[in-house]
Amino acid sequence: MYDEDRENGDGAPREGEAPLEKKEAAGESARESAGKESRRESSVSGRHSGRHHYAFDPAARLKELVEAGMEIWTVAARYGKMNNSGLFFCTACGFAPEEHIVVKTKMGVEMGRALTAPVPYDKLEERDAPVEFHGEVLRPAQKEDISRWQYIQDELCEKEFDICQDLIKKHGLAMKLVDVEHLFGGDRIIFYFLADGRVDFRALVRDLSREFRTRIEMRQIGVRDEAKLLADYEHCGRPLCCKTFLKDLQPVTMKMAKHQKTTLDPTKISGRCGRLMCCLRFEDEVYTWLRSKLPRKGWKVQAGRIRGEVADVNLLKEQVLVRTESGELVWVHSSEIQKAFDPRKQD
Repeated sequence: MYDEDRENGDGAPREGEAPLEKKEAAGESARESAGKESRRESSVSGRHSGRHHYAFDPAARLKELVEAGMEIWTVAARYGKMNNSGLFFCTACGFAPEEHIVVKTKMGVEMGRALTAPVPYDKLEERDAPVEFHGEVLRPAQKEDISRWQYIQDELCEKEFDICQDLIKKHGLAMKLVDVEHLFGGDRIIFYFLADGRVDFRALVRDLSREFRTRIEMRQIGVRDEAKLLADYEHCGRPLCCKTFLKDLQPVTMKMAKHQKTTLDPTKISGRCGRLMCCLRFEDEVYTWLRSKLPRKGWKVQAGRIRGEVADVNLLKEQVLVRTESGELVWVHSSEIQKAFDPRKQD
């Protein structure tokens, strides 16, 4: 991880720090050691001026409120450019589902949207499994907050995108800038980008930090995340699953498409990202369960007076097409099947 948080914007040492000459000498040794370490591609932080240093621990803050005897409420909320969702705690509950709220996370102060009505914290304490909180709800969003948020999205982010794009060209970096996230509280600016491999953008981070005077984070993403950031609707006509309710983008295989008996043409079952559609995965559990309830193709079945071999299966209708001994084809519901077995496993 590359981080220049120790350096001020003007290059001058802070109070209590060593003079610049000694820092440079120590820095040379540190850089030699750091050069031997591998960088993480997913998230790299840049420098910031001292006044922007930010640290927030939701667990410690919650413990502080509990020890103070405060009345605590919990709410599920969605926040951030990547539409993250999770539980938040608060000491006031003057908001309703779908209303905008100002939240405090480990990243900084962000704009969020409540997904549920506030619930007393005591009810969550009754659960056996531990609950992880993403942060604290500071307040319901006011008109001024909404106006500022619109200004950030419509003007600041566009300006920051253009400046970063120009700097990428200036440094000749092999990367594609995808989107910009400017946190509501101004704690940091996140630049999302695509690249085939590792990119040494330390000089770019320094220039961006000098330009915007806040913490800079470069985050490398994949094509599925790019669609999550930029696209809106899938070719089925509904909003993207990854943008509305999916929290984790898990692998999707062609086997899942076979379970649904859909076309195996990748161009027809791929989403906006060019990968197999996410719905193939989260629907696979249902299809697997339905398959377990029905006899397979080639099995012998008996449903009342109907006896024969399964010629086809309709998972969604929970029906099997039976070819009787006389050659007749009859659809039979799973509830009507009295006996089913695989003749290949019979003695």
